[in-house]
Formats: sequence, structure tokens, C-alpha cells
Amino acid sequence: MESRNKHLLSILANKSSEYEGRVALGIRSKYGWRELTYKGLGLLSRKLARYLIEEIGVVKGERLAILSESKPEYGACVFASVLAGTITVPLDNKLTIYELKSILLDSEPSVILVSQSYLDKAYQLRDEIPSLKTILVMDDTFQADGIKNIYELPDIYDAKWRVRSGKATALIIYTSGTTGAPKGVEITFGNMTSQLIITKDAFDKILPDNRRVSILSILPMNHMFEMTVGFSSFLNFGYSIYYTKSLKPKDILKMMRDKEIEFMIIVPAFLKLLKTTLEAECINKYTPLGKWWFNIKYHYIAKMLGFGRIKKFLFRDLHRQFGGKFWGCLSGGAPMDVNVAIFFNRIGIKVCQGYGLTETSPVVALNTDKINDYASIGKPYKSWKYKTDPLTGELLVKGPSVMKGYHNQPELTASVIEPDGWFHTGDVAKIGDDGHIYITGRIKNMIVLSGGKKVLPEEVESVLEKSEYLAEVCVFGASRTFGAKDGTEEVVAVVVPKDFLYESKTDAEIDTLVRADIKELLQRLTPYKRPTNIIIRRETLPRTTTNKVKRKDVKAQIGAV
Repeated sequence: MESRNKHLLSILANKSSEYEGRVALGIRSKYGWRELTYKGLGLLSRKLARYLIEEIGVVKGERLAILSESKPEYGACVFASVLAGTITVPLDNKLTIYELKSILLDSEPSVILVSQSYLDKAYQLRDEIPSLKTILVMDDTFQADGIKNIYELPDIYDAKWRVRSGKATALIIYTSGTTGAPKGVEITFGNMTSQLIITKDAFDKILPDNRRVSILSILPMNHMFEMTVGFSSFLNFGYSIYYTKSLKPKDILKMMRDKEIEFMIIVPAFLKLLKTTLEAECINKYTPLGKWWFNIKYHYIAKMLGFGRIKKFLFRDLHRQFGGKFWGCLSGGAPMDVNVAIFFNRIGIKVCQGYGLTETSPVVALNTDKINDYASIGKPYKSWKYKTDPLTGELLVKGPSVMKGYHNQPELTASVIEPDGWFHTGDVAKIGDDGHIYITGRIKNMIVLSGGKKVLPEEVESVLEKSEYLAEVCVFGASRTFGAKDGTEEVVAVVVPKDFLYESKTDAEIDTLVRADIKELLQRLTPYKRPTNIIIRRETLPRTTTNKVKRKDVKAQIGAV
């Protein structure tokens, strides 16, 4: 690789020589562990990049899509895309064909790299997307006429790599709005480089230095949090990253024991599930004397201790469930449950809360200095400027990690980025006297589910509005007040049937007809976006003078606020 190619992902690719014998990426298969060393990752990336340039003939600036579960080959495909000069478009593998088609018509990739699991989708997309010409499979065991897998490409590792500036787009990440007008966030090489610098400054405070660390990755690679921190930053540190095909706590705990996992990037919902598993498998099985001793340690002794070996010794049976090496995690994507954070910090596992958005590449703040202040997301990194709007309380940030803009949507970009660079986060916040930020609410309509996934009401509405039976639709998030998901949001849809239905049908018949139609339409959306509660009403929805539905009034009317 040419030395002048100094942007973030090229720097990371050069780690293949610095840590050549160390495991970079690994995953468990049915035949055992499959691992790529740093040297192997570099070689696979280079042979794929050369093939893209010299045999497929991609040109600088073309788009390359990736549709796959997280796996070692995914990283090689990202690096190859950078070397070949293409813009990487990571796709959510849970999206339907309908949703994927909308994204690909917007981004217009010429190449798609897929795992064998999603090859049928790739075939269908190639037939429907005019720009899509080439399919390559990421699995080494795959064989089929007319389709190559990346392992069987010629073992040639050199070509003239494409150099791009810090202002050039590296990634287009589609966050939501995948139907109708897709919302693709353009992330530049400069954005990524700035994140590498500032995350290293932050992680120097919480991660061990100058030694090997094993990381467990459970977030999808199309998630900006995973791409920037869980992938790019950790490879830059020389760490070993392991992926898991199962999100069942028992399977993950076994994997943590097998690979002596020390750190994770997680979303709050997973940490809550892990706590529940530990309670069920360990704490609830204690004898009465054991429970008494646990409560003494938990509520009195550990409460007075800082982090260190004493806590690990006090709760050594719980730490054995993790393999004995696990000591911390970074949580992001949704608000942290305070009780969950207290539990893990109390037993000696450090939980740091971060904050950011895809549009900020993504991390803005990380609470490393006051982790016992569970309501705070910490202070922004040094490169960020921040303030709140005096009228609305909205948090505004400014820094080198703010996105280039929304792909093909200059008006939408201008609505969130002011001419002088201030980005509107859509979150309401308070800033403490010491500079710590406290998020108190959201201005935007976006619904944040328990696992950190985000849903735009307008996206769901655009699908439901295609029904021939509905006159009005309003979608919003309503807070759950019971069960394991207490305090999180669920997607609720309020719909008004058209008047002609009432002329010939009973209320019960209309209910059955409308729900069946909605169920069919919602197949166009990935399951987590589908409303879990559908309310059918005859009264028209309250509207503004400009004919917009008053979402808050609808929520109030059904008692969802």
C-alpha cells in the first residue's frame, strides 16, 4: 500500500504488518474456530481490492454494497473497498427486499459482496437494480457457476491503490427512512480519522495499554457504533475481535469463557438480558445463607469499594461465568437502565455509557470519569464544541466528526447542519456545571426500541398509507410500563378507516379487514419496525392549520403519554 494513503482505514490496513501473527478477527463455526490473523486480513483485503480494480474495473467513487452477518470476511471487504477507491454501503441484513431495493436505487452500487446466506436476495436485487452488475460471495466453501467467492480469486496482492482526500466519502450508512426517501449518511475519511484519534484518547483511560485484548462483538457491522469503535478502533489497538452467530446469553457466556473475552461494545437491552441470566443461573440458586452473604457483599461491602481485584474476588463465582477475564463494556445506542449499570459496576464490571449518532460518526461523548453518575453521558471529546438551544433545549454539537451530509438530500442536510457547522442532534439535554451532559428527551419523532434500534414513524406511515382502506395513519413510540422492557418504547399505530367501509360493514368486519390488510403491508418492513399495537378509531385525527397530524395530541387521546 502506498505510504501517502494516510486516511483512517488505510492506516488500519497497515496493522497487518505490525501485528501480523496476532488474531485480528474470528468466529466459531460448526468445525471450530475460524480466525484471520492481521497478516491474513491484509492479504485477503489486497487480493480482493486488486480483483475489483483490474478484473472488474471499478472506478474511484463507485459504490460497493455489503450484505452479510458480522464475520471476519466483512472486515476484509471493507478494507478492499477502501483500497479499490469505492464507497462502502453496509446493508442491514434484516431488511426486506422492498427496503433494500429502496436503498440500492438511491446509492446505485455496481458491486455487492454477500455471505452465502443472503445470495438469493442478491440475485433478486441484481435483477431489479440497474446499476448492480457484480456479485461476489464471502464464504470460502461456496461454489457455483458464474459467481466467485473472494477466497478463490487470484493470489495477486499488489495494484495501484486509489488515494482519496479526507473530504471524500468513505461510507454511506442508511439509518432509517428506507422506504420512500432513503436516509443515507455520508461519512468521510476525515470523519473516521477524527473518531480514531478521539476514541484512542478516551479509551486510553479505560482499556489496558500495550498488550493483547480479546473483544466480543455482538453489534452488526452496518451499525456506525460497531464500524467506528468495535471494528476500526479496536483493530487500530491491535486487539482480537470475535463475532458470535448467537445472541443467546448462555451461548455468549460460553464464548466469553472460551476466548477469555475482556471487553465488549453493547446496547443496554443486551446488558439487561445478561443481568437476568446471571440472576437466574447463579444468584437465585444460592442457598438462603448464600443469598444473605451475597446481599451483604452487594449492598454494603462492594458499595464502598472502587474498581479492582477485591470486587472480582468477592463475586468470583459470577466472574467465572464470563471466563474470569471480563472487566468492562461500553454501552451506547439507547439510554442505560440505571439499575443494570449499578449491578455490573457493583460486582466489579465497569460499564461506561457513550452517546452519539450515525451523523456524528458516531461518538460524541463518553462517561469515563464519573461512571457512577448513571444519568450522564459524560463530557464530549476535546474536539467537540457543544451547547443547547436556549429556546428548545436541543443539544447542538460541532466538530470534525459531523457527517458530510445526507446522500442526495441537500435540503434535509441543511435542516440539521447550520451554515457554520453546528449539528442539531434532536435530543433535549442539560449541561452540568462541570460540563457533563444529561439527555432528558428527544425533539425528533424517532422511536428508540429496547435494543437501541431506531424507527422513524414517517417510514412506517408511508407503508400503511398505501392501504386502500385507510384514510389516516399516525405512528409514534409509546413507553412500556411493565415487564422486562419497562421504560423502553414500542411502536404504536393509530389508523382511521375510510368512510365507505362503514356503509356496508359492521365494526367487527372492518376491524378484521383492516388488520389483515395492515399485516400484509407490514411484510415490507423488517420485523422490529412493525407496530406492536394497532389502534383502529373512527374519529379523524387532530391536525394543524397546515394539515399535519398532531402526533402528541393523538398520543394524549389514547393515553400513551
